[in-house]
Amino acid sequence: MHFQWYPGHMTKAKRMMQENIKLIDLVIELVDARIPISSRNPDIDELGNNKARLILLNKSDLAEETQNDAWVEYFKRKGFAVVKVNSKKGGGIKSIHGVIQEACKEKIERDRKRGILNRPVRAMVVGIPNVGKSTFINALAGKACAKTGNKPGVTKGKQWIRLNKNVELLDTPGILWPKFEDQKVGLRLAFIGSIKDEILNIEELAAELIQFMKKYYMGVLAEKYDIMENEDPYQCLADIAMSRHCLLKGNELDMAKAAALLVDDFRSGKLGRITLEFAGDYE
Repeated sequence: MHFQWYPGHMTKAKRMMQENIKLIDLVIELVDARIPISSRNPDIDELGNNKARLILLNKSDLAEETQNDAWVEYFKRKGFAVVKVNSKKGGGIKSIHGVIQEACKEKIERDRKRGILNRPVRAMVVGIPNVGKSTFINALAGKACAKTGNKPGVTKGKQWIRLNKNVELLDTPGILWPKFEDQKVGLRLAFIGSIKDEILNIEELAAELIQFMKKYYMGVLAEKYDIMENEDPYQCLADIAMSRHCLLKGNELDMAKAAALLVDDFRSGKLGRITLEFAGDYE
């Protein structure tokens, strides 16, 4: 499978971010805790050069806790402020305001010396599609002020949101980058739902997920679906179809339905807490 998805609105969104960066004190970058490197748009570092930086490991409840901690240390060593968050349930959200003030303390001190008091920190919220930016903003604001949806591409334009007298946020659309140098990155993005499912071969995607699970999380699929973990991923998928009664007319196995079920179970955390990318591999 070859992965690429870069619709026209993403080019426009990137241009808009470049135009607005001069107004910004802090770049808040959301990454998916299951794939913290693959879910980082490489353009963001260039965009946020010379700005205070905060990385949020979002959906941290879906990733292994020991791996979350390893990733926090990894990003801290790179000079980022880092917080583990679970925007849907509000985990880690309360600490964000303090972290924002801490990340921007030099800017706040500079303002104070110039006699500028109480100017709010202006933060741009960035990230790839479907990483949970809008859900995070709503959790931080305590109200539904940004559109949310569990499919990529819900936020199409920019919007400023005043959180309180200290912080203003600029919400931006999720953007990918034009070409994935490593197709493994595309695969991981497809696993978490940041590439539109309509352009993917879902059975192939499920087979790749089975291969990964067998290598790093042996026994999880066997227990979840009451199957034997077969060497052949497609046989394993057929066993899942049988176990979950995914059938077409004439009792033929509905492999596409079984594949969609498996991928959905992974994305929603029904397979347990799973990390797809390990900090130790990037040291």
